[in-house]
Amino acid sequence: MSTDTTTLVLGATGKTGRRVAARLRLDGTPVRAASRSGSTRFDWSDPGGWDAALRGVGAVYLVPPTVPGPVHEFVARAEAAGVARLVLLSGHGADTWGDSAFGHDMLSAEEAVRGSALEWTVLRPSNFDQNFSEELFHAPLLVGELALPAGEVPEPFIDIEDLAEVAVTVLAEPGRHAGRTYELTGPRAITFAEATELISRASDLPITYKQISPAEYTAALVETGLDATDVRTLAAMYELIERGVLSGTTDGIATVLGRSPRTFEDYVVRTAAAGAWQR
Repeated sequence: MSTDTTTLVLGATGKTGRRVAARLRLDGTPVRAASRSGSTRFDWSDPGGWDAALRGVGAVYLVPPTVPGPVHEFVARAEAAGVARLVLLSGHGADTWGDSAFGHDMLSAEEAVRGSALEWTVLRPSNFDQNFSEELFHAPLLVGELALPAGEVPEPFIDIEDLAEVAVTVLAEPGRHAGRTYELTGPRAITFAEATELISRASDLPITYKQISPAEYTAALVETGLDATDVRTLAAMYELIERGVLSGTTDGIATVLGRSPRTFEDYVVRTAAAGAWQR
């Protein structure tokens, strides 16, 4: 097994990667932060740069690309480079997605990681609290209305800080989490309408939730310039939510961290106090 102590963090400028990298550094773990624009350049569409990123690395925090396939080649190169462990970011309830158009990228990545000879752990978080303050839902909230094709079926939103803490804990404990898949959720499921109401109250701003059809949602996003295929994949996520297969909470965070997950209300108070929704 590799004795290298450096951890390669993919997507190191993204929502999860930058938090994982910061926590690893604080714990004294050498970090190689990789992204398309970082000092260690990494691009899923350019395999020519992968070997340099993997050289001298003992573990990888792996955020998969948005297309199926590349992780298989990446894992093979990681094995050849002497990497010992992989921690993969996937999605909540992946076993229940069935024939959905959502998540083919993550399912492909799981297949690649599970089929490897390396020590692996899969993290499957639900939708992030921070989607309301860092892209995705943030801009609509700033103009006063969040319109989504999500109805009354609740979602067990997870605080991304909990996810990052779980990832760093798993990376810091070789062997203990080998071959494990952790379903990670918040402590309770709430509807998008309830989430919007909590944000409105805490920020003291008039923000409403509007339910729209998947067709309306798709058309609106395509009008903003987003790729139609990506938009259809997003729409498929809401169809999964409406099936109710993702609404249950889990004990994954307590299993790894020995404590309860942070509440959505705690996230809202912190984020409102920081001024994230001020116009």
